[in-house]
Amino acid sequence: MLTLAEIALAQSVPALGPVTPTPPPVLKDADGRTLRRAPTGHITNYYEDKVPPYTLPDPLVLADGHPVRDADTWFKLRRPQLIKLYETEIYGRVPATAPKVRFEMVEKDVSALDGAARRLRITGHFGDKPDGPVVNVMLYLPAKATGPVPLVLHITFGGDPLLAPPPTSVAPGAPPPRRFNDIGPIAEVLGRGYGYAVVRYSEIQQDNKDSFTGGVIGLALAAGQAKPAPDEWGTIAAWTWGLSRIMDYFETVPAIDVKRVALVGHSRLGKTVLWSGATDARYALIYSSQSGEMGAALSRRDFGETVDDMAANYGYQFAGNLQKYIGHWKEMPHEGHLLIALCAPRPVFISGGSGDQWSDPHGMFLATVAAGPVWRLLGKTDLGTTEMPALDVPVASGTLAFLNHNGPHVISPLDWQTFLDFADRYLLPRR
Repeated sequence: MLTLAEIALAQSVPALGPVTPTPPPVLKDADGRTLRRAPTGHITNYYEDKVPPYTLPDPLVLADGHPVRDADTWFKLRRPQLIKLYETEIYGRVPATAPKVRFEMVEKDVSALDGAARRLRITGHFGDKPDGPVVNVMLYLPAKATGPVPLVLHITFGGDPLLAPPPTSVAPGAPPPRRFNDIGPIAEVLGRGYGYAVVRYSEIQQDNKDSFTGGVIGLALAAGQAKPAPDEWGTIAAWTWGLSRIMDYFETVPAIDVKRVALVGHSRLGKTVLWSGATDARYALIYSSQSGEMGAALSRRDFGETVDDMAANYGYQFAGNLQKYIGHWKEMPHEGHLLIALCAPRPVFISGGSGDQWSDPHGMFLATVAAGPVWRLLGKTDLGTTEMPALDVPVASGTLAFLNHNGPHVISPLDWQTFLDFADRYLLPRR
């Protein structure tokens, strides 16, 4: 019960309007970089001298502690062990109820790009319903090609602008449209003798935490089921599965040499192409650009984005089981070098950018180095160095390649040039 004095005080205070919560202060480090606080309380670290000691799991040691000393043991024992752990704990397994896909060619332009290309539009229909999800694949082939050509298959954010061009005008006062166009240099790709195929990732599965009942994941759910089981696919595994279905179709296209397909993806799609390389041996070469945490970067190395950040903000991209490793990174079966190693012995190119320390380019380089013993075991060359290269200096003489460009979170022109030169060595042997 209030006292008379407290009542009098309350009556003398004017009524207040709605209270606006005070936003938390923006954290900055000594160099002015914005820091992020994960739900666990962990704060971003951007200093090499503050990275705590860590120990990487050995890719060439079996679960029972026995060493892997030959290719047979790698392919029959160690690699399947790692794949099983990734399927159960990290990216999730594809359920048996995954939908069927039906492809059809719906458009053909025999004189595209001023006569330099044949452009084909292919649609993939997921499931049996006429209004089910549809993925569009734009395939460019060199106009003068006389036989099957190698292919660059690029999973992108924006897709081909010809399918969904950005608006030419916006309503007065409205913000400009946001559309990240990450299409590669098509003319140069074709000029080198490759075909170029582009697919928009979100047409396979939407990229948000509330999308499980839609896309291909939604088609695989049982009646009344709202999300996949804890060991089943997140969106990265769904995008990976969709790419493999596109490869199924490409095997029916005589103009494509399916034994010479390079797969390209950036950021979360850089993670996707690494997992694609691990689960589908048909890709002859993998290029993963700035895949960062839970991709090529080292998770046990506390630098930039962490497992805690990823699980809190993008948990839907992974198996539900990933959540149990929040704050327990050392117990997690994933590491960047293990994921890269699952693509061995095929050529793999990893790139970073100086303006994107969040994705830890140095950690991606260290992971590429740490994956090297698997390539050497399988009779291939590794990166050939343990020293981080200078900005804009490619290290690409081996079967593993790395570049840290001077710039932001994009596939830069230098990245494309390095990738195409690297791919030429393996996919265009005549050169």
